[in-house]
Amino acid sequence: MSEKIYVGVDLGGTAIKVGICNEQGQLMHTYEGPTEVDKGVDTVIANIEKYVRHIVAESPYSWEQLEGVGAGVAGFTNVREGIIVLAPNIGFRNVAIRSILEERLGKPVKIDNDANVAALGEAWAGAGKGVDNCVCYTLGTGVGGGLILNGKIYQGFSGMAGELGHVSVVPDLEAIQCGCGKMGCVETVSSATGIIRMAKDAVERGDHTSLALVDKIAAKEVFDAAKAGDEVALRIVNRAAFYLGKSMAAVAAVINPEMFIIGGGVSKAGNILFDEVRAVFAKLTPEPLQEGVQILEATLGNDAGIVGAAGLLLRS
Repeated sequence: MSEKIYVGVDLGGTAIKVGICNEQGQLMHTYEGPTEVDKGVDTVIANIEKYVRHIVAESPYSWEQLEGVGAGVAGFTNVREGIIVLAPNIGFRNVAIRSILEERLGKPVKIDNDANVAALGEAWAGAGKGVDNCVCYTLGTGVGGGLILNGKIYQGFSGMAGELGHVSVVPDLEAIQCGCGKMGCVETVSSATGIIRMAKDAVERGDHTSLALVDKIAAKEVFDAAKAGDEVALRIVNRAAFYLGKSMAAVAAVINPEMFIIGGGVSKAGNILFDEVRAVFAKLTPEPLQEGVQILEATLGNDAGIVGAAGLLLRS
């Protein structure tokens, strides 16, 4: 075989997921093993090396066909120097992971944060395949983001570009403080955490809602109640969608992407979320900036991080 392959690593606090991609971004083979954070940094890095070697060894490909390894991690990364500055969930602080892995593997290594690699995965082989300019939102516990410009991740001067969850969109009188310390961020209303908080606030106020009968409210329960006609739940969903759409209008005015891709658990809400986001975007965005722009659900799911990490070798 002469085909070149690329290995992506999704470095999580519980598990390390690795996958082999071809040059088209097709995920050919996957493997998963424990991170073992409790055993320290050296063990985690040794596990990355072990899993990369293992997946290539058990695949139809040879080590010589491996062009390089990309890794995505939840945390702050210095992409240019290949350093994980701070990743609390794996206990990394100022770890020069690129140089360490390059020495151990004898292959080129690139790193980036998890939101950027997920965005790259979707742009390379998911919902944004064939699109050079797109913006990706990941709606989960928080709101992550990634900017793909001219087919590559846009980093910004300090590598912090794409923090879409921290675009301030909520008016001062309605705003609450975000985990980042600032007020009115998208993350406070459009994340699963924000949706759950708004639902709990409604229940505590005594609003007439079926959510008062739910023992442990999750975002899914809020969306299900909204779909069933619960007015309070629908108001919460529309608020989350409004500020998400408002942030997209602001981003469109600066970047003019061809596509917005929404992933993460909250994206599974479906049309009740997407229809409202699209309507708000159309209302708040000047016509020339919205013409031809699509707002779509991500398609790669949990594989986006692996695929995007592999794509770092080709598209970053």
